[in-house]
Amino acid sequence: MAGTKVIFTCNACGSVSPKWIGHCPNCNEWNTYHEEIISRDPRTSRTQKLTGKIAGKIKSQPVKLSQIEVSSLERMLMPDQEFNRVVGGGIVPGSITLIGGQPGIGKSTLLLNIALKSTFVSLYVSGEESKEQIKRRADRLGGTTDNCLIFNETNIDVVLSTATKYQPDLIIIDSIQTLYSSDIESTPGSISQIKDCTWQLQKYAKATNMPIIIIGHINKEGTLAGPKMLEHIVDTVIQFEGDQNYAYRILRTLKNRFGSTDELGIYEMQTSGLREVSNPSELLISQNEVTLSGSAICASIEGIRPLLVETQALVSNAIYGTPQRSANGYDLRKLHMLLAVLEKRCGFPIGANDVFLNIAGGVKIVDPGLDLSIIAALISSLQEIEIPDSICFAGEVGLSGEIRSVKRIEQRIMEANRLGFQQILVPKHNLKGIESTKFQIEVIGISKIEDMLEILQF
Repeated sequence: MAGTKVIFTCNACGSVSPKWIGHCPNCNEWNTYHEEIISRDPRTSRTQKLTGKIAGKIKSQPVKLSQIEVSSLERMLMPDQEFNRVVGGGIVPGSITLIGGQPGIGKSTLLLNIALKSTFVSLYVSGEESKEQIKRRADRLGGTTDNCLIFNETNIDVVLSTATKYQPDLIIIDSIQTLYSSDIESTPGSISQIKDCTWQLQKYAKATNMPIIIIGHINKEGTLAGPKMLEHIVDTVIQFEGDQNYAYRILRTLKNRFGSTDELGIYEMQTSGLREVSNPSELLISQNEVTLSGSAICASIEGIRPLLVETQALVSNAIYGTPQRSANGYDLRKLHMLLAVLEKRCGFPIGANDVFLNIAGGVKIVDPGLDLSIIAALISSLQEIEIPDSICFAGEVGLSGEIRSVKRIEQRIMEANRLGFQQILVPKHNLKGIESTKFQIEVIGISKIEDMLEILQF
């Protein structure tokens, strides 16, 4: 019988302690240490056994940097163009990709759809659903192919042995929290099991040059469940997010060793599965025939992708003692800053009002160029003056009320021009070196909020 020992591991940061403690000295969280039983026996790497490499026979030697030859990076193109954009142009062979998101957001649907429509062989390992459940989902997605192998297993040794036997082109793990190693006596989903199984998958992917995509759960704070080391082991971390009350889903890159981390993919959830949205600007702008106050259009940028979104604001008299502040799809602290700028620099008595802000479509935008449209929407709602639907905005607002420059201004202007807007208000500093005459849309440069108020006649 292998000897065992008991340790206590922090669920928040993965710190290990020989005894239980209430306060974690590493991440300063409380009541996060949980008991785990692990094996003391050292063992030979299972991945090396499966790939025919025994530890000790192959010894790594240092190599001069000038002697290293760099080969061209050939990627595996997926049938999903939005997914290809987010990962940087396709999956890199031998890489391991982690996709996280809320329960029911569509992670399994996204990867099963990729496996069904791919021309290469995929091994779909599911520890949460039976084969019949996966079959029903595949029928709903409208795809049946012999290139997708369904495997119900949670033992990491059996999974890697099966992958070695069938030699698929892609492995999909759903999910990493259901896998376990028989050499570790803690329960599946514990920090030790997640760390060991992910490490084994990573070693196997590098040894066989086989790409692996794994699904990870998230905790109540919205971060990936398990140790923080999980994100360091994998090559790419992707967040699949969105409000379940809305139809749109966003695939956002958090980490990518082979590409940019500024990419974004948009999907629409339908009864037949996820549909790629190639032109999200037309969907995220309301098609109201009547112009209403408190609504402004922003020419935003997510990664290298221009995106026009509608910002909606509602400013009303505070019924209760303390004014309410609420923001959906936008940073609430940034909203507080913009409200302070409006009251201090522009003289609008907005401190005693309830303020509600919403980004239409349920998307979350982190682009600072959204500030100018939010300011316009707030003033429009406060004074009950409509903003013409032919005007859009792009600019960052500073604490002194100045309009600061934003990145990729030409792409923002071109997207607004393509969708038929007649005017766009941008930071004046961004106009340096840009020929505004080459655009059909009128480009107006402003340097402070007062300039916008004069143009809009507020």
